[in-house]
Amino acid sequence: MIAHIPLNAHPNPKRVLVVGGGDGGVLREVTKHECVEKIDIVEIDDSVVRLAKQYLPDMAKGYNDPRITLHITDGFDFLRTKTAEYDVIISDTSDPEGPAEVLFQEEYFRLLDNALTEKGVISMMASENVWLKVTVLEKLRATCKNVFPTVEYAYTCVPTYTSGQLGLMICSKDAANDVTTPTRLWDREVEASINRYYNREIHRASFVIPTFARRYLA
Repeated sequence: MIAHIPLNAHPNPKRVLVVGGGDGGVLREVTKHECVEKIDIVEIDDSVVRLAKQYLPDMAKGYNDPRITLHITDGFDFLRTKTAEYDVIISDTSDPEGPAEVLFQEEYFRLLDNALTEKGVISMMASENVWLKVTVLEKLRATCKNVFPTVEYAYTCVPTYTSGQLGLMICSKDAANDVTTPTRLWDREVEASINRYYNREIHRASFVIPTFARRYLA
């Protein structure tokens, strides 16, 4: 979901950046989009990539795609060298509390904004959900709104995650982009053949949240 929502919310994504996600799972999903021509992934720890290839080969098989370039470096340093280069950026990091906290602050979001093309879309982990720390999401959304004109909260069901849900922030540089509705649609048969979870109805439904949470995030 962290890959397919932003990619299908962009009219024609050709260049994609993944920050984090060294296990290769996001890469595997990005490669399902034939319109994508180039995929950069930035991972700070090369052992994550090495161990994923060794022990999680089905997840890490995305690394075999010729469109992918792996950069072992710090995401901040990498983004500082990029301007208007990516149509979609996927920030697949750790939780917003702890070592990855800097990746949920305005300075980082402005680097993402600068690296995006005119209609660029980003997705990021917002691992807290409305049943636990809705005030954390409220603060995160407000920080995103300081940078991006379009900011929406989505969630996906992940049974192994706390409370069974994983939150995502989906943002766009295009104020007219309704990211809650897919801009591009796979053929129905193709959609069903390459996705075990994502479909166009799930895309829309992932933005439907309870009334109390909507009030916090409004």
